[in-house]
Amino acid sequence: MNTNNRLIDFVAGMARLVAEEARSEDYLLAQATAMMKELVAVDDWLMDEMARPHAQYYQQHLLYGDPLDRFSVVSFVWGPGQQTPVHDHTVWGVIGMLRGAEYGQRYEMREHGLVATGPEERLEAGQVIAVSPAIGDIHRVRNAFDDAVSISIHAYGGNIGKIQRSVFETGTRVAKPFVSGYANTMTPNLWRSA
Repeated sequence: MNTNNRLIDFVAGMARLVAEEARSEDYLLAQATAMMKELVAVDDWLMDEMARPHAQYYQQHLLYGDPLDRFSVVSFVWGPGQQTPVHDHTVWGVIGMLRGAEYGQRYEMREHGLVATGPEERLEAGQVIAVSPAIGDIHRVRNAFDDAVSISIHAYGGNIGKIQRSVFETGTRVAKPFVSGYANTMTPNLWRSA
């Protein structure tokens, strides 16, 4: 079997899901979470070029961008000890852990500024979480390991590399706009023959 078929099946399922425009976000997140669990249950499909860490920065690789920007699929490659700033997404998303583990700390904007809510959550290989402005959209993520690479797979309700989002300073209401882009300059051809 071409192991790329796992990703192709996921992309096809997501395309069908986002085409159901009348569905609620709860339904969409439940279905996307189930599909993501299936995708990250087996670690034999991610292309090597989308799994390479960078010595200084975590890498966000576009695996698939819907031509209508209804969704995108991304691999996050975490080098040892790497982490994001506190940031938001502005769209729904599901995050599945493929290799290793990561910690996520959720934040909430309060009257006097941004504060952490609850303890850090550890996401292990095969586990999936969801984010959205409706259920909690601000977090900081870090590799759980100081001596190993971790990789998570993300699906978002838009082309996350093109969406203007914000990074935040904790304890303040300061938000700085950014557009993340992608580490890769070419999207892989999922439909090439094996």
